[in-house]
Amino acid sequence: MGNEASYPEEMCSHFNSDEIKRLGKRFKKLDLDSSGALSLEEFMSLPELQQNPLVQRVVDVFDTDGNGEVDFKEFILGTSQFSVRGDEEQKLRFAFSIYDIDKDGYISNGELFQVLKLMVGNNLKDWQLQQLVDKTIIILDQDGDGKISFEEFCTVVGGLEIHKKLVVIV
Repeated sequence: MGNEASYPEEMCSHFNSDEIKRLGKRFKKLDLDSSGALSLEEFMSLPELQQNPLVQRVVDVFDTDGNGEVDFKEFILGTSQFSVRGDEEQKLRFAFSIYDIDKDGYISNGELFQVLKLMVGNNLKDWQLQQLVDKTIIILDQDGDGKISFEEFCTVVGGLEIHKKLVVIV
């Protein structure tokens, strides 16, 4: 894992040194195989995450190098977004990135379907979910390009104050 105190200041901009130390201890506890990185299975060892259908998407977003695991630097950068000192736009970008699977800056019809399918499971038939996705795209897509941009996403969720709910106390 390396010495958490050795990471650059800008990486930890939303955490102070005590919070970094506490996060380092949590990271080590989660790192069950002591590999220096957290796998999806290690995240799933937390009881509060076991029933969350979006854990895989969160891990994918945290995993900036795309190797399938979250190292300590990625862990700090990812959790930093949820700091009480994190800003609203950063939290909205995180929420947007859960849906933007291919990271192209847009939420496509297929991406919205995939993420909502994770959330609803088998509670809706695929055709019902597809109808919901189609209607959502029509409503949110202000410029008519068939997909949802970050700006279009913010127009809808910005008023919901989700940034106030995306907070973790370290």
